[in-house]
Amino acid sequence: MTPQQLRAFCLSFNDVVEEFPFGPEASVFKVAGKMFALSSLDAVPLTVNLKCDPDMAVQLREAHPEIVPGWHMNKRHWNTVSLAGELPDRQVRELVEDSYDLVVAGLPKAQRLRLDRP
Repeated sequence: MTPQQLRAFCLSFNDVVEEFPFGPEASVFKVAGKMFALSSLDAVPLTVNLKCDPDMAVQLREAHPEIVPGWHMNKRHWNTVSLAGELPDRQVRELVEDSYDLVVAGLPKAQRLRLDRP
């Protein structure tokens, strides 16, 4: 997955914005003001920090060397995913979508319904 593909995929979800609170090199993708993905899109290798269910996070780290505890994040709830390895794009897209869904699930019901993701 290229940086442009990652950006486009993150922005394809409802109500997502890209912000730069940590400087111009770090893209932060948010839904309803809550972060679900963080990436330095021009970094080599390309990585993305994604929110993850704590139990699933451990399983993913054990199964894939490209997935490690979230760099500069709460390591229980965040993974850093390297896009330079053997991880298929399909799986990366699933991880991004799972991160988005986890954040949306934590929103008040009225916001979730507005996003069409009950």
